[in-house]
Amino acid sequence: MKKAVLSLVLALCLSASQITYATAALPKVKAKGAVLIEQESGRVLYEQNAYAPLPMASTTKIMTCILALEKGKLDDIVVTSKRASQAPPVKLKLKVGEKQRLGDLLYALMLQSDNDVAVAIAEHIGGSVEGFCEMMTEKAREIGAQNTSFKTPNGLDAEGHYATAYDMALIGAYALNNPEFVKIVTTTTISIPTVDTENSQRHDLQNKNRFIYTYEGADGIKTGFTNKAGHCFVGGAKKNDMQLIATALGSGWGKDGKTQKYTDVINMMNYGFKNYEKVVLIQPQENVATVPMKKALVEEVTVSCQEKVVLPLNQVEKENVYVKKVLPTEVTAPIAQGEVIGEMQVVCEGITLVKVPLIVKEPVKRANVLDYIKRWFNK
Repeated sequence: MKKAVLSLVLALCLSASQITYATAALPKVKAKGAVLIEQESGRVLYEQNAYAPLPMASTTKIMTCILALEKGKLDDIVVTSKRASQAPPVKLKLKVGEKQRLGDLLYALMLQSDNDVAVAIAEHIGGSVEGFCEMMTEKAREIGAQNTSFKTPNGLDAEGHYATAYDMALIGAYALNNPEFVKIVTTTTISIPTVDTENSQRHDLQNKNRFIYTYEGADGIKTGFTNKAGHCFVGGAKKNDMQLIATALGSGWGKDGKTQKYTDVINMMNYGFKNYEKVVLIQPQENVATVPMKKALVEEVTVSCQEKVVLPLNQVEKENVYVKKVLPTEVTAPIAQGEVIGEMQVVCEGITLVKVPLIVKEPVKRANVLDYIKRWFNK
């Protein structure tokens, strides 16, 4: 996602409810917390109680997986501890001392949601479960998930273990930028170890995520359930070059809830793909405008735009959106190269969706008396 767009994610979130909801029938969603975002811009296309902290069950493992990919190596050998082997079901039934490649365990983590695997990975990467959970929370903050706290690597209920639907969508969007992550979560079946490993056991794995089998363009991500959280799901799908991520936390309990989490995400996805299309609104430009200068030998300074802005818009928004330049009537020297002196604004129905800085192309020094005398003689 572009820096300029990321800097105004909050503005996008707030504006979505004011502009887009009146333009199309909203999806039917039963989850306690739900959200639909577009990956590149981070724009919220639909939300329902999206910023309330809720337990998120095994959707937690999205962060466990991406952190393991970034901090570990696929060929690392993970040795199962007693603590890992004693994790409650769902589990791979790892034995104490059993060795598996980290890359292979990530399949068990994401395809079958094995809790013992999550503990083994956490201990291997973080030195301890507690240390790894601190790393998870820190990574969430880095991504922008400010209302998330991890206390377990597998999503089992624990005091202080929570996230918002919005935060889980951000984490999912971040994870889908990693090709190895996508490869793992879209695999349907695999047997591990994939490479002969001493003291390893064979395990045949099956992807339990029904969404990837049934929804066109699906590319993940992770289901979850605990007694406290209910059925949860973070799903991803891509169509027409638009990647959407939808989160449903607390879609229900029992057999109905197990199906409803998919229904909630599918309804949000259908709403997004039906009503929105990516539109290029701002392109990088070297000569956007000139601004008059004071106390300088040059009469004006040129500003440029370094960012590209692409937003998902519905039909009504496409008809009403426009881009405007906001610049001062004049600026006073000195001005440094790269200094921001204005902005481009994407506006729709009176609401500013995105602001992109306009920067000075060349530095301009402040003129002194000697400079003016020299210019007079040169003329």
